[in-house]
Amino acid sequence: MDQPLSRIEGSSGARRHFRYFEYAMAAFVAILLLSNLIGAAKLATVWGFTFGAGILFFPVSYVLGDVLTEVYGYANARRCVWAGTVALIFMAFMSYVVVAMPPSPTWGCASSGDPVFAALGLDPGTICQSTYVSVFGSTWRIVAASVVAFWAGEFVNAFVMAKLKIFTQGKHLWSRTIGSTVFGQAVDSALFYPIAFLGIWETHDVVMVMVTNWAMKVGWEVILTPATYAVVGWLKNREGVDVFDTDTEFSPFAKTESV
Repeated sequence: MDQPLSRIEGSSGARRHFRYFEYAMAAFVAILLLSNLIGAAKLATVWGFTFGAGILFFPVSYVLGDVLTEVYGYANARRCVWAGTVALIFMAFMSYVVVAMPPSPTWGCASSGDPVFAALGLDPGTICQSTYVSVFGSTWRIVAASVVAFWAGEFVNAFVMAKLKIFTQGKHLWSRTIGSTVFGQAVDSALFYPIAFLGIWETHDVVMVMVTNWAMKVGWEVILTPATYAVVGWLKNREGVDVFDTDTEFSPFAKTESV
């Protein structure tokens, strides 16, 4: 049976032990890493429309960011953003080290047995290394763009979400989830694409992809609104509290003990 919700302030929520917070944070970081690791390198074309395949799943991390801020407050969401940022940096470092290691000439993989490469006269290790780099290799600009855009976009998302909750007095959840995504994803896209591709792509293409991907991410937020309502309601009822960040220090660098 659902328990009644007790309103608490952000400072209390920052110090409180929640039953499901660690699981929500783990899901947030896992989806963030997987969407960057698996989906970032592939371009897909569906019904004549070309897009980065990772966009299908990356916005889920923003939805979880909304859930974390709404249920657990800005201070706890801040912990998740920092955890995600550190995880992204480590993933980039690990990818760089593993990709840079010289391949064994006898390394066998799916590509080495592909008939397409049979006539090239290359050893299996060379073929596998080439395909491995194409998936897991990345330039310093894309790595920097990913980390900076995620960090800034998620903090804007959490800030707007927390402030709108106070402004709406906890009502109209849809206005907070969509509104925060509009601003958070705008910052994310405005940082990522120029940092990663300006000077490599035509400026027109950078702007077009930036706007298109921002619109798609916001669209995903709208589509996933019913799921957000369900998850938020489920978590709030089991945690038994509703956190309002009326006394929270919103600096990304504030310590939890001081909020």
